[in-house]
Amino acid sequence: MSATAPHPDHTPIPALYVSHGAPLFAIDAGETGPALTRWGQGLRARFPDLRGVVIMSPHWIARTPQVMTGAQPATWHDFGGFPPALYQLQYPAPGSPALAAEVLRLLQAAGIPAEGDAKRPFDHGAWVPLMHLFPQADVPVVQVALPADAGPAEVYAMGAALRSLRTQGVLVLGSGSMTHNLGEFFGGAHTPAPYVLEFSRWIEAAVARGDLQALLNYRTQAPHAVRAHPTEDHFLPFFFALGAAGDDWQADYLSREVMYGILAMDAFALQPAA
Repeated sequence: MSATAPHPDHTPIPALYVSHGAPLFAIDAGETGPALTRWGQGLRARFPDLRGVVIMSPHWIARTPQVMTGAQPATWHDFGGFPPALYQLQYPAPGSPALAAEVLRLLQAAGIPAEGDAKRPFDHGAWVPLMHLFPQADVPVVQVALPADAGPAEVYAMGAALRSLRTQGVLVLGSGSMTHNLGEFFGGAHTPAPYVLEFSRWIEAAVARGDLQALLNYRTQAPHAVRAHPTEDHFLPFFFALGAAGDDWQADYLSREVMYGILAMDAFALQPAA
C-alpha cells in the first residue's frame, strides 16, 4: 500500500494503550505479555496490510515534539541494574521514513511544531511491549516523543492529529503504565495495593462511560491519582491513544494484571462504539 492509501474497507484499526511496567517485563511477561501477543496475532489476521506502528513512550521526553525518522533504529537498553539477559535482547524492527513524514505533516497541520530525529533509538518503553505484540519485529515502527511541558489535553491533541492514520493501516499506540509509583517498588509484593486497584478501576469506569472531561481532569478527580502517578509522564501516553481513538469509543481490555503489587499493567484497545 502507498503511504496515504486507506485500508481497503476503511475500517479503522483500534487505538491501543499498553502498560509496559518495569524493563523486566521483556523476560517476565506475566499474564500481560501473552495477552498482547494474542491481540497482535488477531490484529495481523484482521489487518493483513498493517503497514506500521506509531508509538509514544514516556522514556522519550523532548523539549519540543519530535518524531523518529530513521530507517533502522537501534535498540536502546536505557536502564541499569537488571539481569544480563535483558541487555542481550534486540528488537530490530525497521523504521519508516515515509510514515514518519506523514506523522510530521499531520502534527504540523494541527499546529503542533514537530521536528524529525533521524538518530533516535527505540527506548524500552517502545521495544519491550512491541516484543510481545509483534515478536517477529517485522512491522515498521515510528516513535513520537512526549513533549516535556505537555499535559493531558496537549497529548490528547497529538493523538487526535494522527487519528486518520487508523484508516490507513497504522496502529497508534500509547505505552506507559496505569500506575507508576516507583518510590513504593519493593519487588516482592504479591497482593495488589488497594490504591492501585481503586485508581485503575476508576479509569476503566470513566473510559467505559466515555467521560473525556473526567479523564482529562483525572489528576483532581480520580482517587489516589497523585499517589498512583507522582509525576504524570507514565500516564500521559494514555491520552495519546485516547486522542487517536476518536470521539466515541469502547474499550476492549486485554489485561488488568498488577505486577509487584504496585504496577498496574492495564492494556486495552479503543475502537468505535457499536
